[in-house]
Amino acid sequence: MMEIRSETVEEESPLIGIPDPDIRIVETDDTHGKFSVEPLSRGLGTTLGNSMRRVLMSTIESAAITWVKIDGIQHEYSTIPHITEDVTEFLLNVKAIRFKSNSDQPGRLVLDVKGEGEVCAGDISPSADYEVVNPELHLVTLDSEEARLSVEFNVERGRGYVPATNNSGLPIGALPVDAVFTPVRKVNFEVETIRFGQAIGKERLDLDVWTDGTISPVDAVREAGQSLVGFFFMFANAGKVLEQDPERKPLAIPPEQYNMSLDSLGLSARTLNCLKRDGLNIVGEVLEKGKEELLNIRNFGEKSLEELNEALEARGIVVTAPEEVAEEEATEEEASPDEEGEAKAPGAVDEVEEQTPVAEGVEDEEKPTAES
Repeated sequence: MMEIRSETVEEESPLIGIPDPDIRIVETDDTHGKFSVEPLSRGLGTTLGNSMRRVLMSTIESAAITWVKIDGIQHEYSTIPHITEDVTEFLLNVKAIRFKSNSDQPGRLVLDVKGEGEVCAGDISPSADYEVVNPELHLVTLDSEEARLSVEFNVERGRGYVPATNNSGLPIGALPVDAVFTPVRKVNFEVETIRFGQAIGKERLDLDVWTDGTISPVDAVREAGQSLVGFFFMFANAGKVLEQDPERKPLAIPPEQYNMSLDSLGLSARTLNCLKRDGLNIVGEVLEKGKEELLNIRNFGEKSLEELNEALEARGIVVTAPEEVAEEEATEEEASPDEEGEAKAPGAVDEVEEQTPVAEGVEDEEKPTAES
């Protein structure tokens, strides 16, 4: 019996040496990357693959054109003189222009061409903040020496896909464009069963990522992973509040609001990006900071602060900053009544102080008389 047990232990011992899961870059270039993760427990490959695919396709930030303004054109159903394509076809081509952004601020780009010939994305005047990644993209064809095309493009940063809407805030003559912000064009994953020694049922996840060239596949995977960490952080802290500075007063909000992800507030891409760059991922971390601390964040101004406050109030989260609480308490202490429960007016205090020396003088005059 003892020998049988000994043999059983020897067969199971190789299971102890299974390494932790690790990611490996199989191949990569400017637009495609292949990654491999192994060994994974059974079922975890599909879980990670689906999560990464959804995040890669929807949460990576990039730049796109949101509206254009064409000289002499008031709506998208017009035709441009001496140009082969109509306005609708031109707008469809404009949607495919890809930009590499060096700034979080919206920018304006200008296209001004004349004469016969083909117009490509590379003919757009260069900018220090936005660089055209696909300059060879065809836009329109001018079929006459008298042809002239002057266009203004509005470029913004964002996530996912934003359909064109008739926004009343657009400049006169501006034509809205469907904004395709996501820089990830395609994501594919495969899960394969592998074996480590006597351990069976392990999995390997192979992940393929294609981008438009505005971001490398490695950076896209890294950013998607950081985004998932922020989401899972909520679950890791479920039912408890993060440790706070002992000098700060605790926030009077429930844990579920404290640990709420900033992604769930519906903030604009610019405001959300500013907060995350400063290491703020949940509502509680933002509320721990005062107004001045938030305004000191790079590119985070009064408009961003107002947007943040409106998003918090819309979800019933209204908390006074610690500095404001201290100021209110100090004001209440100054305005509190005296020990007898009556507030003293400044005039009454001055009157008592003026009468006190007179009373002392009277007592000094009466003392010699009593002794004599």
